Parts: sequence; C-alpha cells; structure tokens
Amino acid sequence: MNWAHALILLFLVVGAPFAQAVQPDEILPDPALETRARDLSRELRCMVCQNQSIDDSDAPLARDLRLLVRERLKAGDSDTQIRDFLVARYGDFVLLKPRFTGQTALLWLLPFLVLAVGAAALLVLRRRQQNRGGSARLSGEEEARLAEVLRRERL
Repeated sequence: MNWAHALILLFLVVGAPFAQAVQPDEILPDPALETRARDLSRELRCMVCQNQSIDDSDAPLARDLRLLVRERLKAGDSDTQIRDFLVARYGDFVLLKPRFTGQTALLWLLPFLVLAVGAAALLVLRRRQQNRGGSARLSGEEEARLAEVLRRERL
C-alpha cells in the first residue's frame, strides 16, 4: 500500500464521521442562528433516510427541511415553534426523539413494562425451583426402607 492509499484510508476512517451534509450556501451569516439551526437539524429525522438527522442527510427533502428551519429562524420563530410547525406538517415521526404524549406513551413505557414482566417471570420461576428442590425429605421409615432396597440390589 502506498502513501496515497494510506492517506485516503486515514481520511475515510477519521474524517468521515465529521462530514456534514449542510451545504455552504445553506449556512446563515449569523453564527448564533446557524448554531440554533444545526442543533434543530440534529433533532429532526430525514423522512427519506429515516435513521439520519436532516443535518447528516444528503437527500433533497432533508435539504429542503434545513432551508425551511433556517427561514423560520430568520423570521424570528423560537425552536419550539419550529418543532411544532414541523410536527404539525409531518407528524411526531419527524422528531428523532419523540415527545412523551398520549400517543407515544406506549413507545416510551413498553421497554420498562417488558423489563418488569421479565423480572417478575424470573422471580416466579426461581421460587418454583426452590420449592421443588429443597422441601422433600424422607422420614425415618422411608430411609430404612430405601436402605433395605439398596442392600438387596447389591446382592
């Protein structure tokens, strides 16, 4: 492997995670607004890629959403107003971290419910095993009879 290949590989390994889909013509001249735009863009799901934020996606729809966020910021909207606008337009799915509402309660609570049911099942299973294994003792008469059977078997 020559030096050029090594440098390309190094760039791909080290530099690729820092690459952003935001184009230079999208960047706002005001650094404070641009920071807010980037923070919002990291919270919003690309409707095409679905597991990427619009900040990371190269999809045309993601670019449109990034531009829309920046337009709303320039118009003076708060971060909450922008999120609410996008949720009204695209639904809760546009948020990478959905809000806790009546509709998303199951989504948020189901992992804890599954964990509690699993822990309860393990507890019941363990108690059944303990009750089955340790309580059976032979009486003196049964021990004598067992000893007699074992002695006969040896003969």
